[in-house]
Amino acid sequence: MEIIPTSGPHWHLLLNHFPTIGTVLALALLLCAQFRKSEELQRAGLIMFMVIALLGIPTYISGGAARRAIEGTAEISSDIIAAHQDAATFAFSALLITGWLCWFALWQYRRLGKPSRWVMPAVAVVGLYTLAAMVGTGSLGGAINHPEIHEGGALAAAVAGAAETGTAAWIQNRVIDSPVVWPTLEALHFTGMALLFGVVLLVAIRVLGVVKNVSFAAMHRLLPLGVFGLVINVVTGMIFFVADYSRYVTMTNSFFPKMALIVIGGVAVLYFTIFEKPWALKPGEDAPLTAKVMAVATMLLWSGVIIYGRLLPYLEGEGG
Repeated sequence: MEIIPTSGPHWHLLLNHFPTIGTVLALALLLCAQFRKSEELQRAGLIMFMVIALLGIPTYISGGAARRAIEGTAEISSDIIAAHQDAATFAFSALLITGWLCWFALWQYRRLGKPSRWVMPAVAVVGLYTLAAMVGTGSLGGAINHPEIHEGGALAAAVAGAAETGTAAWIQNRVIDSPVVWPTLEALHFTGMALLFGVVLLVAIRVLGVVKNVSFAAMHRLLPLGVFGLVINVVTGMIFFVADYSRYVTMTNSFFPKMALIVIGGVAVLYFTIFEKPWALKPGEDAPLTAKVMAVATMLLWSGVIIYGRLLPYLEGEGG
């Protein structure tokens, strides 16, 4: 028996519970916060949603690894696998939007004292849609290994042809077969990383005391620009993965470490959004040791993301 999973399907079976259960818990916290009028519970729900959105990244990627491992098995329907991936793409996208809205609410808590009126209702609506999408995705996932349930039934008819005409197939055809789309997405991906790392670097050097004449609150205004860069990276990276998942899931020396660093780096960035000590730094004041450690860790983590991303073709023994 494996204590630590060593294959894509095993990792996916382990990870796919976190987004669904986490979404339920986050929504429950936000509902309790509404009834009890508690800002602490509301912030806890927002933070949980953000962490769950970050965990959605390895969950989605391990799903691609699981598809590659089982696709072609005689008793498993390729159409249901493709339909499950299509549903997961929409659910993951909704989860990322929810996570971004939650981060924006936390950022407004710090800058304005409370979120704008539309933010929390938007979190609730998109969060509920995310939960519904995940339940549908899970239902399709459960049907993959049980052909006796759906064979010849309504589900089989509903997903017929998904492997050739579904969302993933459509993206593959538009991205891989185009001489323009992939390079354009690459350019956007690099631009997004430049925005993200530029803001991370500026915030970190302020905490480390390089520009002590500037308050951290002034630097804090740049965080939405960095998060916008992260959004660009996640969207373009997701398109790359959907278009060529079978290649990416074999890049165990570079792609998987890069994804792990993105998740941990996202949590590190969250520190500078919600914690009081960095925010309270005024011009000329020195940051506490904890903030400096987090600043160095954040720079190293996102530097690692850049390095592993650049080495993708080389660590795997491929040209280009």
